[in-house]
Amino acid sequence: MVKNKARVFALYLPQFHPIPENDLWWGKGFTEWTNVGKAQKMFRGHYQPRVPADLGYYDLRIPEVREEQAKLANEAGVEGFIYWHYWFGNGKRLMERPFDEVLSSGCPNFPFALAWANATWKGFIYGDKGRNELISQEYPGEKDYIDHFNQLLTAFTDPRYIRIKDKPIFMIFQPFDLPECDKFIKLWQELSNKNGLNGIHFIAQTDDPSKIDELIRLGFSSVNLVRLFKPFNTENKAIKAIKKILTLISGKNKNVKNYKECMKFWTGPEDSKLQCIPSLFPNWDHSPRSGSKGIIIHGSTPELFEKHCHDVLAKIKNKPFDERIIILKSWNEWAEGNYMEPDLIFGKRYIKALGEALK
Repeated sequence: MVKNKARVFALYLPQFHPIPENDLWWGKGFTEWTNVGKAQKMFRGHYQPRVPADLGYYDLRIPEVREEQAKLANEAGVEGFIYWHYWFGNGKRLMERPFDEVLSSGCPNFPFALAWANATWKGFIYGDKGRNELISQEYPGEKDYIDHFNQLLTAFTDPRYIRIKDKPIFMIFQPFDLPECDKFIKLWQELSNKNGLNGIHFIAQTDDPSKIDELIRLGFSSVNLVRLFKPFNTENKAIKAIKKILTLISGKNKNVKNYKECMKFWTGPEDSKLQCIPSLFPNWDHSPRSGSKGIIIHGSTPELFEKHCHDVLAKIKNKPFDERIIILKSWNEWAEGNYMEPDLIFGKRYIKALGEALK
């Protein structure tokens, strides 16, 4: 068996099943499929709505669905899933059922890890016209940090859990929002040693390469660079203001860029650093959630995605294999147009493109 050129871990959204909170906020039975199904074209040639193919409009409470996802990911050369994990403080979790069942059942027998999505939920992100707060991210202090660690200890000790240098990885979405982040990391390292682990490999997410050294000083082992929106951030304030006005006047989205043009912004010299983990992006289209206000990257194809994969691989080829890591964003963020799973237009071609690039 030929070893892949790199270790690719795919971010995984557990949103595709009903929960009481979503029933309350959005109506009975709401899942991400609700937004995906009602998406509309914003301009000629806009690929919406996106319709899932092989797996259909699945429900993540069904074990067979999770097994099929793992098979597809393995076919793509993905080493494991990084499940988004929601801990809002004081023991409050959301959307935990799919991962809890994977953990308790032992199935699928496919590597996994966790990423803490430490963010307050606001309605506008998920399609509400207002900016009302749905649930607040809180940081109650040391006792809560200990409870959080203990909640995840069973996962950390599972033989399927993804490790770097024999340390289970744990990603934090917004590291600078975490008060006393360095103390949090130090506490968890102490707890991991007391519980027979070899420490934890903390990964921070950021879109700013200049923050890498600061995050390492806080105690992170590595930093996942997410330059997804860099093509939009290079515009000056005047152009951004004009686009916003035009969007308001016309009702048509002006935050649209071409995938081929965006690709050149998604890699950089920092990717070659040992402590830097680059990202892969199949595409991005937030319009199913936010309509004409959403950022859209248009024109992605499996061929362009494979070229993007090769660009990223070239940056990390000289790293030791265990640290030759890429984060795929994402496996199944359908409402962000950011997924690898088969759809009616491209089928499994994105999966094949990644698999070919990694061989």
